[in-house]
Amino acid sequence: MAALELRSVDLQSAKNNQEHHTQEMGLQRLIVRRSQSFTIQLHFNRPFHSKKDSITFVAETGPAPKELLGTRATFLLTQDRQGKGWSASDFTVHANSLDVSLFTPPSAVIGSYSLKMEISQGPSHSTTHPLGTFILLFNPWSAEDDVYLPSETLLQEYIMMDYGFVYKGHERFITPWPWNYGQFEEDIIDICFEILNKSLYFLKNPSKDYSQRNDVVYICRVVSAMINSNDDSGVLQGNWGEDYSRGVSPLEWTGSVAILRQWAARGGQPVKYGQCWVFAAVMCTVMRCLGVPTRVVSNFRSAHNSDANLTIDTYYDQHAEMLPTQKRDKIWNFHVWNECWMIRKDLPPGYNGWQVLDPTPQQTSSGLFRCGPASVKAIREGEVHLPYDTPFVYAEVNADEVVWLLKDGQAQEILAHNTSSIGKEISTKMVGSDQRQNITSSYKYPEGSPEERSVFMKASQKMLGVRRTSSPFLDLLGSGGAVGQPAQLQLHLTRKPEWGQDVLLKLHARRVVDRAHPQGPIHLVVGFCAQTLLHNGGTRQPLWRQKVHLTLDFGEDIQWPLSLPYNNYRNKLTDEKLIRVSGIAKVEETGRFMLVLKDISLEPPHLSIEVSERAEVGKALRVHISLTNTLSVALSHCTMVLEGSGLINGQISNDLGTLVAGHTIEIEVDLYPIKAGPRQLQVLVSSNEIKEIKGYKDIFVAAARAP
Repeated sequence: MAALELRSVDLQSAKNNQEHHTQEMGLQRLIVRRSQSFTIQLHFNRPFHSKKDSITFVAETGPAPKELLGTRATFLLTQDRQGKGWSASDFTVHANSLDVSLFTPPSAVIGSYSLKMEISQGPSHSTTHPLGTFILLFNPWSAEDDVYLPSETLLQEYIMMDYGFVYKGHERFITPWPWNYGQFEEDIIDICFEILNKSLYFLKNPSKDYSQRNDVVYICRVVSAMINSNDDSGVLQGNWGEDYSRGVSPLEWTGSVAILRQWAARGGQPVKYGQCWVFAAVMCTVMRCLGVPTRVVSNFRSAHNSDANLTIDTYYDQHAEMLPTQKRDKIWNFHVWNECWMIRKDLPPGYNGWQVLDPTPQQTSSGLFRCGPASVKAIREGEVHLPYDTPFVYAEVNADEVVWLLKDGQAQEILAHNTSSIGKEISTKMVGSDQRQNITSSYKYPEGSPEERSVFMKASQKMLGVRRTSSPFLDLLGSGGAVGQPAQLQLHLTRKPEWGQDVLLKLHARRVVDRAHPQGPIHLVVGFCAQTLLHNGGTRQPLWRQKVHLTLDFGEDIQWPLSLPYNNYRNKLTDEKLIRVSGIAKVEETGRFMLVLKDISLEPPHLSIEVSERAEVGKALRVHISLTNTLSVALSHCTMVLEGSGLINGQISNDLGTLVAGHTIEIEVDLYPIKAGPRQLQVLVSSNEIKEIKGYKDIFVAAARAP
């Protein structure tokens, strides 16, 4: 009988990719998920005889593949599958061809593999044939994989959805920010593995790094460090200043694809610039691409508690000006991180499921700027001793805020002790919907409930340790905070605040009973101050002040109008367009002080996007975009960027020039959709005056009709 010779091989990429939920990445090359079999077809010079012909497969990944490291697998062709390791089985013979089912174990290393086949006829004669390459990913569809997510609805959202929303702004003015994740764009999978290959772990010991790529916890920690560039050739360089002239403002990105492609095209040079939502959105793209269910989460009023004492101090002077602090502690208006779904074999039972990962470089973890995975369940229960970085994340959502009045540089009195002002409206995109989902209850018990305070005391004792006995913070907790005040003060808006118009407010003041001054009228001197509120919770120099004298008696409600003119804040706000109005009232009868605050978000003009006809792959789709400048000033140097995976290859950019106050600009664009299914078109209009006028349109694209 003639020796068995391989004539050709068909890796059946289109069929296998479909079965492994990777068809969106393309059908030209084989991309499969571990713990699931795939079929290849081998064509020989003659029929295969199982009793005489012996076939061995070899799969290898990494720079120096070794069986001991899990980066090389050798497995014989057998009729039945053996155990849970690598196997080639369930073969069928058709004339000169052979269909073989290859199986990869749930603990296999992810990455790009080469596949070879050795044919032997007797001990002396064997030939080796390269069969091609394939990419192996995590498999959240397999119950054997550590990233198993037992819900097709959730898998469609957290793996297959290539667009979504990042929630930004302020707890009272939450803005959905459309984002194009684009994890299935053709080159993104290669860039994801390039990210792993630029990590410090790979550079230090490539073989060891590859051998650990079967572990989702390890991959998460590597990616978390590699999305920022503080220690390595990471993807993004952070910039929390306001000079973005050497790169792109974080507000001007509309998706991850342009960022990842720029990073790869420039040989791993960090892309300028990112802030928390950009870091988290890019990490979501990478993790979904690798096969790990991932979502983007926003925490409003997020604490950065660098000294782990679970308290953040803020300071005001007697004129109601919020003062800068030398401490690194701060309260961000919002902070964005990721949650990845996995089994935590490294933790006691009960901490599987969503895990916090934060690629924004806030502080180091085992020497590198990264954070997590920290179990969301561990955070909720105050189990801050469990890895990784659980105390830091616990403080982000649970720290207490103490507001101090400063006089001559010294803390004079506590204006407020807020046990529930941090960790508000924790949000993510709702599954299968464009709505926002509030997931605060998965991070903590209801504020003020016995369970919440009990968990807080447990966590604080673990975190403060020996300092506990002499902690002024815990003494303060026990004291119940500030004494009652003789009046209630509130600031309200009297109309919707729009950028380019005066901000109209009113102070609502009411006399209430208190022990210090139980009878008669009181006299208040209220100083007001307005300051630009920065994303990191800090403020700029005052842009408006006013003083009001009030006499309050029982049964009286006073409403005092206040006006902050546009000219006072014009050219003085950051791109976030947030203003903090603070008031400090001195009670003349007691000499004590009261604080009243109002944060205001100024609304930009609205963008309208309309699609008139049915969308179909390859067929022109006309999109109508209109923008009315509702401001009292012109918008200069307007540019428009369109993006949307499956709708546009890359981006479309247009210069729109100047948009005069009160005028409307109308644009028509023809798109030629590339992929069928639900898609999202993101539109960003930027100008010198307002950086972020964003809009989106959900579009369902039908498959191309048969000719």
